[in-house]
Formats: sequence, structure tokens, C-alpha cells
Amino acid sequence: MTSRKSGNSKAGERAKDEDSERVYDIVLFGATGFVGMLTAEHLAAHAPEGVRWAIAGRDTGKLEALRERLSAINPACAELPLVRADVADAASLRDMASHARVVASTVGPYLTYGQDLVGACAEAGTDYVDLTGEPEFVDLMYVKHDARARETGARLVHSCGFDSVPHDLGAYFTVQQLPEDVPLRVDGFVRVGARFSGGTFASALNQFGRGPQMVAAAKDRRRHEPRPVGRKAYAPPGAPRYASEVGAWALPLPTIDPQVVQRSARTLERYGPDFRYRHYAAVKSLPVALGAPVALGGLLAVAQLPPARRWLSARLKPGDGPDEARRAASWFSVRFVGEGGGKRVFTEVSGGDPGYGETARMLGESALCLALDSLPPTAGQVTTAVAMGDALIERLRAAGLTFRVVAERDAPHR
Repeated sequence: MTSRKSGNSKAGERAKDEDSERVYDIVLFGATGFVGMLTAEHLAAHAPEGVRWAIAGRDTGKLEALRERLSAINPACAELPLVRADVADAASLRDMASHARVVASTVGPYLTYGQDLVGACAEAGTDYVDLTGEPEFVDLMYVKHDARARETGARLVHSCGFDSVPHDLGAYFTVQQLPEDVPLRVDGFVRVGARFSGGTFASALNQFGRGPQMVAAAKDRRRHEPRPVGRKAYAPPGAPRYASEVGAWALPLPTIDPQVVQRSARTLERYGPDFRYRHYAAVKSLPVALGAPVALGGLLAVAQLPPARRWLSARLKPGDGPDEARRAASWFSVRFVGEGGGKRVFTEVSGGDPGYGETARMLGESALCLALDSLPPTAGQVTTAVAMGDALIERLRAAGLTFRVVAERDAPHR
């Protein structure tokens, strides 16, 4: 059974009791989209016998076709329940949330389509996972729903795909290799050989066009969110530089990942009294390193113009994705360099296609972890490291991702 804790212990106990009355352990919402189908295929192949799961979406015909496809992977899926739910029908979202222990959503951009579902899960005491990389959405959901989720025992775990599982759990894994109760410094260097997903592209465009709203949401969150007492955890943008420790040019990445790592560090005392994280793209080629900021700045400028944003969105729509051969050739690697207490450690998280195949595995295993594993007692909006930590790392290793220590040595003298 799921282990929960909230600010209201009676509410947390009530949520545990209600788990036994839920019809489904997991409901996958948005199952007929590209990443949704890959997640459904992962669950069909790897969900343990006896797990009660269902696929959900607005088009029953597409759900039936997907069920037939899944039955070729696992004959038991011929009886897989179908749940009709639509982001335009808030009552259907509330009904879906009330019947599930965990809802996994692939329906984005989440700022546009995801807010009502998070609210429904918070109200119902239902655990929730998604793939968002949208800081504004995550901040808004914290302000609107964290307090209620703590009362009902719901765990709201955003960013359970490539944003931000390898980075959040990779930093967590790195910290575990370093001494306790000392200041820690961790840098993450990301290398990717893959195409962006349609959903990621749509979400990025949406964010680029909403700079003032993102800033306002972040400020509102800071007014509501308590800070750790007697400890510091921060994630400043690093300066572009040549990183000899990884043999590449390091460019600061303006993604949600450093924010997620910082929240884990603020919550978990294992990160020490003074923790700093910096997040980079690792680029081997100097011309690429020089050109990337220019290209990003150009995209940011164009995204401010609604007609240009609509044109760009049409080039790669949510739900689009590459064929299996291209996905099989894709890969990612995140190399971490951690220092503290006189020790320096190099670690790595790596895997295959980050935008589709591995993201589907990460989301599916996150849902299974919340539904099945014995976990630390948490509630409210929490990160993957806080909610699932070691249990999710072990699940992801079993699913084919690599978490490894590359090297350990004494820290260099400064």
C-alpha cells in the first residue's frame, strides 16, 4: 500500500483507507498520444500481474484501438478498462481522479490543459505524475493545490520524464556518494543525441512567450513557500566556460531542472547545510557552443510574436514523434561532478531515447513506484527525489537506465 503523510494526520489516514476502495491503481490519461502510447506499452509489458490499471482519454475509439494493440504485448490487456475523460469536462476529471490511486498524465502543454486535473487529484487525495517542464505551471499548481494535497495525502509529482528525473535523481545519487553534514557543490552536464518531442517543443514555445507571467508565478510561489531553517540550497545559473572536468564547453541550460534539484535539496537534509547546483549543456564543438546562445535568443525573440509562435507550433505538434529506428539511435548522458568534505566524485545517468522511450519508462515507473512501493511519508507538491528517491532509482535501473559512479578522488585544492 502507498505510504502517505500530510499536515493533517487524520486526513492522511483517511486517504490510506480510501485507497482500498479505489477501482484502479493507475490511470494513464492521454494514453493515445505518442508518449502516452509508449507509456501504455511499457505498463503492458512491465506492470506486475494484479496491478489494476486503465487507459484514459476523450476518444473511446482510439482507446479501443490502443487496447487491441496492447493485447498483442500482453494478452491480459484485452480486458483493460477504458476511462473516458476530457480536459474540457472538469466533472470527468474529478470522476477519474476519485477512482484512481495514481493518475499519470501526458496531456500537455500542461499550463493549457493540466490545471483542472491537478486540482481534482489534490481534492481526491490521489497521487499525480506528469511530464511537464513548464516552471510557470508547477509554480501555479504549488500555490493553488499544495496545501489541499497535504490535507488529503495526495502526492503531486511533476516533471517525471527527461524533465527532470535524470537530473533530480542524478544529483540525489551524487549527493549520496559524498560526506554528510558538509557544504556540497554539484554540477550537471547534459549531452543528448535526439530530436525534441512535439510536446516539449510546444511547451517551450508557450514558455518563451510568457516571460512576465513566469516571473510573476515564481514570485507568488516564493511568498507562499517556506524556506529551510538553518540550511541553504540554491541553483544559480553558471557562466559559460570550458569544463575540463568533462572535456566540453559548458553552457547554462534555462530549463526547469535546476529548480527541481533545488527543491529536493531544500527538503532533504542529506544535501547538507549549504548546497549549490549548476546545470549545463555539454558541447564538444566550439562553433556549436558559440552559436547555441544566438539560436536560443533568436527563438526567444520570435516566440514573442503570436503569428510566428503559431507557425512554429504547426511544424511539430504535440503527439508527433519519430519512428522506431530514429528512437533506437537516440541517447542521453548526464555527467555529474560533486564536491564536498575534501572528496570529489564523478557520476553518470545515461540511457536511450530521452524524448520518447526513456521518458515513457520514467513516467510509467514513477506511477508504479507510487502505487506499489513502500516510500517515505510525503504529501503535497514533491519532487521525484523526495517522493520516491532510492526506490525509483532501482526501478529505473531495472528498466535499463544507468546510474553509476565513474570515479572518486580527493577534491582539488582551491
